[in-house]
Amino acid sequence: MERIILGIDPGTTIMGFGLIGVEKSKMNFLLLDELMLHKYESHAARLKRIFVKTLAIIDEYHPDELAIEAPFFGKNVQSMLKLGRAQGVAMAAGLYRELPITEYSPKKIKMSITGNGNASKEQVAAMLQHLLGLKEIPKHLDATDGLAAAVCHFFNSGKSQSTQSVSSWAAFVKDNPDRKL
Repeated sequence: MERIILGIDPGTTIMGFGLIGVEKSKMNFLLLDELMLHKYESHAARLKRIFVKTLAIIDEYHPDELAIEAPFFGKNVQSMLKLGRAQGVAMAAGLYRELPITEYSPKKIKMSITGNGNASKEQVAAMLQHLLGLKEIPKHLDATDGLAAAVCHFFNSGKSQSTQSVSSWAAFVKDNPDRKL
């Protein structure tokens, strides 16, 4: 493989993730899975599990890049905060392993996969099944959402993007001086 892309759909009840390999401008399916977080009662325990699992995936599969779905803006502030923390913990794991990270909005991911930024999770899953030759679609579509982030990154590699990409803590701090603690 020339490179491996890890895609993550962060969540505090289910974190979906997928891996694709890229060889000669062709993507190959590697993995599709989910991390079930229901059994962890505290939010802190769930965040720790996300961090540990993300590190384990990185250490086992050695991806070259991480693509992650950005939190969408909803009306429930508490849900957005929890989702943002889940995303931040997954990103921290990637940064800890020095992976370049690119963040994509849910609309951008859906548009890249289906051509429709308002596509349903089922439509995204069906298109991924077609594109990658998946035998079946998983019960929870969080897994295919994670895989969709990786495929979106593959489709957008080398193009100018309006997404935020970071390669290290130092780069993030330099690019965001107003966000220092």
